Amino acid sequence: MADRLTGERLVDDMTVEEKRRAALVEQVLPALRAKAEQADRDGVFPISHIALLRDAGLLGLIVPEEYGGLGGTLRDLAAATYAMGTACPSTALAYFFHNTSASRGLLPLEAIEAGLFADGEVPQVRAFAEKVLRLMSGGTWLANFASESVKSSSANIAIATTAVEVDGGWRLTGEKSFGCATGVADFYLVTARLDGSETADGLAMFLVPRDAPGVSERPEWQGLGMRGTANHGIRLDRVFVPREDALTVPGAFVKMLQCSRGSFVGNQLAITAVYVGCAQGVYDDTLDRLTRKTFADTGRSIAESPMHQVIIGDMTEKLETAYLWLRRQLLLETCEPPIATKSEVYAQWRIAKGSICQAAFDVAMGAFKASGTSGATMNGIVGRAVRDLAMGLVMTFPPERGRLEAASVITSNRANELFASVRG
Repeated sequence: MADRLTGERLVDDMTVEEKRRAALVEQVLPALRAKAEQADRDGVFPISHIALLRDAGLLGLIVPEEYGGLGGTLRDLAAATYAMGTACPSTALAYFFHNTSASRGLLPLEAIEAGLFADGEVPQVRAFAEKVLRLMSGGTWLANFASESVKSSSANIAIATTAVEVDGGWRLTGEKSFGCATGVADFYLVTARLDGSETADGLAMFLVPRDAPGVSERPEWQGLGMRGTANHGIRLDRVFVPREDALTVPGAFVKMLQCSRGSFVGNQLAITAVYVGCAQGVYDDTLDRLTRKTFADTGRSIAESPMHQVIIGDMTEKLETAYLWLRRQLLLETCEPPIATKSEVYAQWRIAKGSICQAAFDVAMGAFKASGTSGATMNGIVGRAVRDLAMGLVMTFPPERGRLEAASVITSNRANELFASVRG
């Protein structure tokens, strides 16, 4: 199986077309791997990766061919972020967030097909959705900004950024606390609340050029891990967005969510594929080093010592646990016909999300213990993996939260609100 593509370690039943797209990902892995240590050390996204991924056509990986993309699906994206995660988790995470923008194009189009919009609303919805998809397939990097520092006890993400209607468009004011590719992406895809709205029906989406007047970056922060993602966020000070670059049809965001298969607003499970890829990378590196190193007195492999055998066995079990959770979620969200209801898929995702990241982090901690002082460094594959996978526990959220939310869904037989509008 030496000729197997990296992505096939996760998606092991790829079609011919999926293998073709995975081969494009495979070609960029050496360059990602070569810059991984520097990206972590400097805390800067490697700008050369933009052209690398653009030239490979990968910025349009999950954009349908009719809009100029490669025609991939969630299976392709999960395989891609997993493979990139084995090379440079920071780049994989930033790439994941770019691809979440596709849901802002794909899901509105699905909602149109489902008859969720009135005839008079369809032209605006379709125009915005197609613009997002064509930008991506044309090599434009999109940074998807929804999260904010403001919190709500009743929702996973609270939106306080406001949009005020003016002649010819809208003015946005607010602050987005997290979103990869700050200062890197060509456009920011911003979720905001229409001024005066009180409910999720007032949520709207806007395409904001990176260098638009009124756009600035929040101060950079010294993250523990995933340091090469440029995730410090943006500030918006009365930023003008033309009407044609906005989707402000009332209820559009909610209707879009109704077409999502389960994990939030589409493609979300691919973020955990990043962490599983990182865990596989540190597992392989550790096993290789421990197998090659020998004890001076016996000449036997260090990996054969009883302590290391226990640690390796535990790492193996944790890694397989992560794979099982991720593959099950991927099946639930992609199989046709569906084998679970939307509510069941959503509940499964709330548990799977944190459980995958916890298991991946446990693999890194095993590598840390097995490597001894030689692995207890800030740089190197082990040091980076420990820190990157620790960030996974907060970027996705701890498994304890997922279990509580899943229990709420199960006991009340309803999915809690994903977004809330918060008045400034």
